[in-house]
Amino acid sequence: MFPIGDDRIQGGPPALVTYGLIALNVLAFVIELGQGSEGALQAFIQAWGVVPREYTTMRDLPPTIPLPFWSTLVTSMFLHGGWMHLGGNMLYLWIFGDNLEDALGHGRYLVFYLLTGVLAGLAHVFVTAFFGADRLIPSLGASGAISGVLGGYIVLYPQRRVRVLWLYQVMHVPAILAIGIWFLFQLISGAGTLGASGGGVAYGAHIGGFVAGAVLVKLFAQARPAYQVV
Repeated sequence: MFPIGDDRIQGGPPALVTYGLIALNVLAFVIELGQGSEGALQAFIQAWGVVPREYTTMRDLPPTIPLPFWSTLVTSMFLHGGWMHLGGNMLYLWIFGDNLEDALGHGRYLVFYLLTGVLAGLAHVFVTAFFGADRLIPSLGASGAISGVLGGYIVLYPQRRVRVLWLYQVMHVPAILAIGIWFLFQLISGAGTLGASGGGVAYGAHIGGFVAGAVLVKLFAQARPAYQVV
């Protein structure tokens, strides 16, 4: 069940933060591609991604960066492992981010996005520390923050229609079903890997980001404007 769209808000302000985040992620990926050799790219990712061992030892490990090591909780949100990784994340952000931005307002939405992304990164560090995963493998991608967006969305808009591709057909299903199935998959897959980056996916970050978004969204939500959805 692959989401391809949802009910769009009519008459609301443009989702400037969502579009800006998408642009920043694309720009960061272009910078990645500009690293040149495979070795330079790997060093770049190792330096700016979340390396769990840096958080358990509380120090930056080579290759180091000119910022405190914990800043990678933010920088890692804008790095991706390939075109498919980037495209999938940006599709989910484009589908679900605008309505949540309308509900929270531009500034609160940006803080919410970054905060849930940071908490997702910390969740990944926690599960790798306690379940024996390789703590030198860097974690990167917007998935943790976008999981926070999904958690907030399902709390505020559980019945909003989401267009999904299912068995070569386009269907409309409530958000609680579309996102709920996605979260169930994260739980099952995460339990199967015990928090490790199974198949290159940091399920602990996905679960942590989603839970953080679902818990925090009401604290960030403001009075909803009277816009129509179609």
